[in-house]
Amino acid sequence: MQMPNAAYDTNNIFAKILRGEIPAHKVYEDANVLAFMDVMPQAQGHVLVVPKAASRNILDADPATLGALIATVQKVAIAAEEAFEADGVTIMQFNEAPAGQSVFHLHFHVIPRHEGVPLRPHSGKMEDGAVLAANAEKIRDAL
Repeated sequence: MQMPNAAYDTNNIFAKILRGEIPAHKVYEDANVLAFMDVMPQAQGHVLVVPKAASRNILDADPATLGALIATVQKVAIAAEEAFEADGVTIMQFNEAPAGQSVFHLHFHVIPRHEGVPLRPHSGKMEDGAVLAANAEKIRDAL
C-alpha cells in the first residue's frame, strides 16, 4: 500500500528563495517557473528549475504546473549545453527521501556534461558566489 506524501513545507529553502528571503543566482524567471544556479554544483553550469506553485514533488504536483515547468527545463538545458560547450545534459528529478530528494519542493536538476568527466558529489561544499554569478550570466546570455 502506498503511503501518502507528507505535506508541503512552506519553509523549505526553495520556497524561501521564491519569496526572496534567500538570495539565488537566477538564470530564468517567468510567471510560473524560476531557474537558478545550484549552490553545490555537481558540474559547471548545474541549474535547478522549480515551479512557483507549491508542490512537494512530481507525485503531488498539479498537472497544469508540469507543462510550463518541463518546457523551461528544456529551454534551460539547451542554453546550458550551449553556454558550457557540453557534450550532453543530465536532467534529474527525485521524489521523496528514499529516492534521493533532499529539498521537498519539486525541482529538476539540469547539469551540462562533458565526455569522460564524472559528476562531482552533491556535497556540503558551497561554490564561490562569483563563480555562480558568472555561470548564471553565461546561461542567461545563451537564453
